[in-house]
Amino acid sequence: MKKYWYRRILIMALVFFVSVGGSYLLIEQKKDAMRREVSAQTSEEDLVIPGGMPVGIYMKTKGVMVLDTQKIKGEDGSEYEPALHIVKAGDYITGFNGKDINTKNELVEAVSSFSEQKAKLDICRKGETIHVKMDMIQCEDGTKKLGIWVRDNAQGLGTITYLDSDSHFGALGHGIHDIDTGELLNISDGTLYLTSVKEIQKGVNGTPGGMEGIIVYNNYNVLGKIKKNTEAGIFGTIDRVDVLFANQTPVQLAKKEEVEEGPAIIRCAVDGEIKEYDILITQVNLWSGEVNKSMTIEVTDPSLLDETGGIIQGMSGSPILQNGKLIGAVTHVFINNPTKGYGIFAESMINESE
Repeated sequence: MKKYWYRRILIMALVFFVSVGGSYLLIEQKKDAMRREVSAQTSEEDLVIPGGMPVGIYMKTKGVMVLDTQKIKGEDGSEYEPALHIVKAGDYITGFNGKDINTKNELVEAVSSFSEQKAKLDICRKGETIHVKMDMIQCEDGTKKLGIWVRDNAQGLGTITYLDSDSHFGALGHGIHDIDTGELLNISDGTLYLTSVKEIQKGVNGTPGGMEGIIVYNNYNVLGKIKKNTEAGIFGTIDRVDVLFANQTPVQLAKKEEVEEGPAIIRCAVDGEIKEYDILITQVNLWSGEVNKSMTIEVTDPSLLDETGGIIQGMSGSPILQNGKLIGAVTHVFINNPTKGYGIFAESMINESE
């Protein structure tokens, strides 16, 4: 019996080593491949592994984001709007009467258990913390309400742009904004998940297409962590490098001054397999006022045009390569012409990730 348990523990230990150590070995192999390609003019930091694979995205806001205020009917039958002119859309509620607030449920519980008339809220507004007081409204059903619509997370699908030699990734090429307020989401953290594209909605003039994927939000499908959400993309670390980047080859990272008008390729997996498609860079703007609109691109590949109509939602982050180097990523589609869109310089993404 002791031998049986000893063997079982040994087997479990070996399985753990293979599953956890496998990613480490793959990362080291990728680093070795990068080092072998380093020349006198190229440092290891100049090399990345291009992406092109879709991922599921889940991000939690830093505090609870205010979407709007609303009127509430009090127990006396009158309507009140206690939060009007006190909180604004885009504010983040980070505290309630001295208690930290991170989720909607925490806010609801804090409000429900509060017995006084006036509540004190800690608000983060455009990076500055302010403290406000507002009345609590006793409703006809006996509950208390603030009259505020809130959100505490965002979910979606996007494309990985690159992985560096330290397992740091960049994706999307643009930030994730709240769908109601248009504000860039201020996040506490987030998670990348495995996903599979189930359906493609082809883009036509006036109506952008999109990818529809299946994302199962459980620990088994976790790929990595999201740490930053910026106008240049989302950034973090990949834990399961072997799942996303097996058999991928490192390439050199181009400076933005190297990007030129003319032929290029994008990498994406609209049919479940990463493929390269021909595009044309029609304009390069080294000093664009919007970091994620630094180049204008046009899809010319017949097979991609036939399958998607051009650029579709979910392709944001698809790597753009030119002359064998990673130069940028797809970021936007022109609504009135889905064959065209914008891109961001890879150098801008790398700089923002630091």
